[in-house]
Amino acid sequence: MRNTISFLKPYKLSMIIAFSLMVFELIVELLLPFFLGKMINSGIMQKDIETVIMWGSIMLGMAFLSFIAGIINSFYASHTSFGFAYDIRKKLYEKVQSYSFANLQRFPTSGLVTRFTNDVRQIQNTIFMGLRIMSKAPLLIVGGVIMAFVVNARLALIFLVTVPLLVGFLLWVLKIASNLFNKLQQLVDTVNRVMQENLIGMRLIKAFFRRNFEEKRFHQANKALADTTRFTFRFVESSMPVLLFIMNLSLIFILWFGNKQVLAGSTNVGDVVAIVNYAMRVAMFISMFSFIIMAFSRAKASAERLDQVLVETVDLVDHPDASEENMIMNGKIEFQDVSFRYPMTDENILKHLTFTIHPQEKLAVLGATGSGKTSFFQLIPRLYNVTNGEIFMDDKPISAFTLEHLRNSIGYVPQSPILFSGTLADNIAWGKKNATKEEIIQAAKDAQIHDTIINLPDGYETLVGQRGVNLSGGQKQRISIARALIRRPKLLLFDDSTSALDLATEAKLLERLDTYHSTMLMITQKISTARSADRIMLMEQGEILQIGTHEELLQHSKLYRDIVMSQYGKEYGHAN
Repeated sequence: MRNTISFLKPYKLSMIIAFSLMVFELIVELLLPFFLGKMINSGIMQKDIETVIMWGSIMLGMAFLSFIAGIINSFYASHTSFGFAYDIRKKLYEKVQSYSFANLQRFPTSGLVTRFTNDVRQIQNTIFMGLRIMSKAPLLIVGGVIMAFVVNARLALIFLVTVPLLVGFLLWVLKIASNLFNKLQQLVDTVNRVMQENLIGMRLIKAFFRRNFEEKRFHQANKALADTTRFTFRFVESSMPVLLFIMNLSLIFILWFGNKQVLAGSTNVGDVVAIVNYAMRVAMFISMFSFIIMAFSRAKASAERLDQVLVETVDLVDHPDASEENMIMNGKIEFQDVSFRYPMTDENILKHLTFTIHPQEKLAVLGATGSGKTSFFQLIPRLYNVTNGEIFMDDKPISAFTLEHLRNSIGYVPQSPILFSGTLADNIAWGKKNATKEEIIQAAKDAQIHDTIINLPDGYETLVGQRGVNLSGGQKQRISIARALIRRPKLLLFDDSTSALDLATEAKLLERLDTYHSTMLMITQKISTARSADRIMLMEQGEILQIGTHEELLQHSKLYRDIVMSQYGKEYGHAN
């Protein structure tokens, strides 16, 4: 929570001004009952109209000044709260961008979205209300009790009993409510996650006719949120009748005891009216505490959730020995006894990988699902750190390169192509900063998507639907490939990214890739793709079974022969 609150430091001056103006309003509110008592005692009871006018004018003037102070206070409170929200969202975004895949595994997407929106908004609103009226409540209660003692100490004694009792009760409610609101925010995450999955998978849901199942799943998440919300708000709201009951009892006592003192001549009517006014003000602001508790409880829970993101240690940063002078020039890759396991798991996904890929060599990677192919790819751009062993680039440890240079030297095409909102040109240019129109077109031509784009009504300015919904799988793959090619990288990594292409299109693509003079690694399930590579690496259960050319593997690997025969038939396997 401390990290979140630290974002208020740049707004100290605005907070001081807002708080000072709020204190001025508070002073006016505390003095008005006192002056009213004076006006009653000196003016109304004495039938002195000039005194009544004098005190009335003073009260009107102070009320006007309080009104002006309130307007200015609102301006500075708004400036502070909106500025805080802007700064913390900016910092949260920067922090999440610096996360490794391991960090992101600890925070589901729906949870991060809720933190960026709902949690920040809760704290933003609480800061505004805190500078506007919330902080006034406890100060007015304390000030009201003090002023009551100034007016008449005997009548004010009742506050010494009721106020500590109410404060203790409120602290207990605050403690319980904070835990409840923390649970509430977690349930908001769950509803967001279910809703997000439904929207992303809408086509699949309709294709499998799973509407009823998904409606039931959403209903369960929504009902859990509604039930917890109902219980939490009922608990907080139930504190108000208790508060009002105790304060009303104190009012009754003040009226009864004040009447006895007036009749006995030991006090006057103005003092009783002033004390009653203070009691009513205290009661009014105590009645606000249910709202204040609710706001602060939610803000506290939200601040703790934001702190979790802000204090998360990024486990993948530039190594102390990394230098910007180290550049990848040739694209040689060497794995030396590399093993890897994902965070929070005990079993290695990759085991003792040792091999070398020479500059501008093409290596195809084959293996069954779950053999560790994608995991192996993710180690090259350091999306994860190796668990054991060492990876070398151009005979230098991979840690010797800065993350920025390493990743800028790699064109990575993921297994599932991801497109962003914007035009087709924007999506291709996303791969290279300040890419020119000519570079975009050339990359599209090499990726075999240019002809498709120019036949669209808006060409390269065609808007991409959400997650590329208006494009076919093959089109999305080729745009994703163009995005990687536009940077002319030293290393090209294709994670089964030609699976949706027909053989003719794929053959043209592979032919164009030869002109890039990049070291190339291709995960594939197609023998036709693998044959275009200089060598083929077979993987199984995280280990390398064999590396060789197509002909070598046909002769020496039964697994490879089985894969070939499964795609081309027994005659091909025997013939070769």
